[in-house]
Amino acid sequence: MNFTEVRKLVKLLESSDLNELEFERDGSRLHLKKAEPLPAPVQTVLAAPPAMQQAAPAGAPSAHTAAPTAAGSDAPAASSKKFHELKSPMVGTFYRAPAPDADPYVQVGDKVKQGQTLCIVEAMKLMNEIEADATGTVVEILVENGEPVEFGAALFLIDPQG
Repeated sequence: MNFTEVRKLVKLLESSDLNELEFERDGSRLHLKKAEPLPAPVQTVLAAPPAMQQAAPAGAPSAHTAAPTAAGSDAPAASSKKFHELKSPMVGTFYRAPAPDADPYVQVGDKVKQGQTLCIVEAMKLMNEIEADATGTVVEILVENGEPVEFGAALFLIDPQG
């Protein structure tokens, strides 16, 4: 088994839904296993010390009563609870279409089925098709074409009722 054959097997494993691949030929044995995904990083929001907080006008809510929101969340808090979020399974670059001159896989308002390709996330020069994990209507596309995405970042909002 040469390096090119091993490389092809690694690409096959990465582009499939398989978690492990075992291959044996001519007395050589190769066992490949995908790494477990890392948990999403925890973000801590700290309140400013009392000396740095401005006095609120009478009747206005204080800084302590407002609920902190996650940094980078463009969607309203209510909509993220109502709609299903399709999240990125990996770190990479988000692409809406299979090629620069091609039409996007989906637009806002399109009905999608579970298993349908919605976008591509390029990771380490590999184009990984990301499939819908729910059936419904695309309500919002949360990432711009060509933008980097993190593991667990929300890519689409899907209305399962739609």
